[in-house]
Amino acid sequence: MTSRLPWEDCGNPWNTIYCVAPDDMKNMTGNFTIVRNETIIARSEIKTPSEEYFYNNVLQMSEGIEGSGQIVWQLALCLLLAWIIVFAVLIKGISSLGKVVYFSTIFPYVLLTILLIRGVTLEGASQGILFYLKPDFKKLANAKAWSDAATQIFFSLSVCTGGLMVMASYNPFKNNCLRDSILVPIINCATSFYAGFVIFSVLGFMAQKKGVSVEEVAANGPGLVFVVYPEGLTTMPLPPLWSVLFFLMMMTLGFSSEFSIIECFFSSFIDEFPVIRNSRRNCVIFRAAGCALFYLIGLSMVTKSGFYVFNLFDSFIGGFPLLIVGFFECVAILYVYGYSNYADDIELMLGKKPSIFFRVTWCVISPVILMVIIIFMAAQYTKPTLLSDKYCYPGWAEGLGWLLVAFCVFLIPVWFIVGYLRGGGWKLFLELTSPTSEWGPANQKDRTGKYAAMKAARDDPAATDSPLDDGLSLPMSIVAENYVSCDEKLENSDGEFSPNEDNTRNRGNVNPAFTRTRNDYNNAGYHQEKL
Repeated sequence: MTSRLPWEDCGNPWNTIYCVAPDDMKNMTGNFTIVRNETIIARSEIKTPSEEYFYNNVLQMSEGIEGSGQIVWQLALCLLLAWIIVFAVLIKGISSLGKVVYFSTIFPYVLLTILLIRGVTLEGASQGILFYLKPDFKKLANAKAWSDAATQIFFSLSVCTGGLMVMASYNPFKNNCLRDSILVPIINCATSFYAGFVIFSVLGFMAQKKGVSVEEVAANGPGLVFVVYPEGLTTMPLPPLWSVLFFLMMMTLGFSSEFSIIECFFSSFIDEFPVIRNSRRNCVIFRAAGCALFYLIGLSMVTKSGFYVFNLFDSFIGGFPLLIVGFFECVAILYVYGYSNYADDIELMLGKKPSIFFRVTWCVISPVILMVIIIFMAAQYTKPTLLSDKYCYPGWAEGLGWLLVAFCVFLIPVWFIVGYLRGGGWKLFLELTSPTSEWGPANQKDRTGKYAAMKAARDDPAATDSPLDDGLSLPMSIVAENYVSCDEKLENSDGEFSPNEDNTRNRGNVNPAFTRTRNDYNNAGYHQEKL
């Protein structure tokens, strides 16, 4: 708390000759130029005090991503404090997180309401609200608008990132997930819509003060939160108070999202590796190591070129990966696992199957929309930029961004292939890529050498010591006559095993062309019985 905000004027060590206070700009119209220190400055080159405070003092930005990698120690300490808070909240997992979210969820609504009441009472607020509510249908032709909308929903609902599923997994089995699936998106979207009035009421006030349109003062991304809106706060009475409330709200919202995302990561690993959850000590050590690792990774974004790295990650990871993961989730659940199985599982919890509305949206509308957005994004792809397109990333940085996309997306087929091979798919692959026993020269007289031995073994199986041990494959229908599953044994009243058609596994239901070896049956849990 200070009597004045450090970004109110241009008389600070970090300001440059390009800095012009908002009060001085309101009397400048058109494509004007000003002269300072014998330097001609065009309107497009002018920067506001809040802009120079954020970029020059807080971030200490270099000229490009290839610039200085020196760590800004103030930001590094703030990042360390943030991860200490995350660790303290998640040290006991969901039990400690559940208590904190009551505050981190409700408190932002209180601050939003306070800021909204103040915002709508400002002169020119109606101008910003009308700009907010009036749609521009031309934007619908831009694939980036659709991608940004989908990405925003994915992030806010933790869709395709696992956060929502992890939190839901702690509910009772019979929990009314249908009700939750309707209420959560409605509350989420209503909150975003409500917050829009808070932002654009202040933007309208700023536009009137500067004598420009709302579109000229509006910005996207971090620029809106850390440059434009703080500039608007300086024009209010008691600007330090409103600034503290605003950034406290932003900090609470950020922590609330981070808690669920990180708990999703921790819970996934703890579920996958039981050794971690064997003791409370192991869980605490694992969570501490995870937070420390993420802190070290985050240090790359608190260097003087860190904002370029941050924007690069945000531009690539927030686009294609989430959309592609969402599409494959629809395919895996509804077409691989099957909608019928999925509907039966829901019926176990709710007592009824999903309506036709959900079947159509899940099976058709959602995957089609995701695929169309992905195609449009690829067709309208442009190189990533920063600072209102003033900075264009070099080719190697763009390549790094695509490597991030590939790393996220290629894990899907890699995980499938690994699971397929570990589940016996490797043996099937070798079998399907090996020649059958019928393979060989077309004329029988030409079948000599190994082909003659193979023919003899096929024509007279008794000639070998063990037809199942010689490495040759026999039709499954033959092998099944002599094999039964260990859990399908039947005993007659005398206690002796009595075979019949029902005792054998897969009898009469197997394609004779599909072959297996003895080792395959042993691995599958089959046991030979004397019939």
